[in-house]
Amino acid sequence: MDAVISNLDILLSGFGLTLALLGIAGVGSLVLGALVAGMRVSPVGPLRAIAMVYTELFRNTPLTLVLAACAIVLPFLGLRFPGLSSQQSFFVLAALGLTLYTTSFVAEAIRSGINGIPVGQAEAARSIGLGFGQTLGLVILPQAVRMVIPPIINVLIALTKNTSVAGGFFVVELFASSRDLINLRGDAVIPILLTVAVLYLVITVTLGLVASAVEKRVAVLR
Repeated sequence: MDAVISNLDILLSGFGLTLALLGIAGVGSLVLGALVAGMRVSPVGPLRAIAMVYTELFRNTPLTLVLAACAIVLPFLGLRFPGLSSQQSFFVLAALGLTLYTTSFVAEAIRSGINGIPVGQAEAARSIGLGFGQTLGLVILPQAVRMVIPPIINVLIALTKNTSVAGGFFVVELFASSRDLINLRGDAVIPILLTVAVLYLVITVTLGLVASAVEKRVAVLR
């Protein structure tokens, strides 16, 4: 364990980047996922088509390919971040790729929750003069929240593990930092990997506890 303790700063630095990727991509995908899900159930045909193409494209494309497109293709096409170092730029591009990829899964989870609400709820809302946006935001989504929480938490847990893929694109997150540390201390592979597993569990178990607390809170409100 001395290899872990003496190099704990390296692992904690990677852990911090993993949390940052999770936070940025998690919040971004929740916002965009709600928007895409709204488009999927919209009465406007072109919006439904755009949302469907988006979700099917990203859900069926490997994450490695999405991150490669963000890290290699976008800079080749001229996307630059003036004032940022190369490491910071790759971090932003990785966060973008993770957000775009995760959004498709969040959108499907929310759409499933929306479709689980009886049609009569929407019809009743329209009968009193509410428009589509009002019906969705004031009537449907509040009821769909309870059904949507478990799958969204599962998506966020998957996102936590997916951040490790960013390590292949010059982002030294938790897994990449452990790989670098193993190269330095090949005699301590097992303690290093066990520490990394524990740090990942800290995130995923915490997400599970948050999900349980939110579900109980929503149940009380209902």
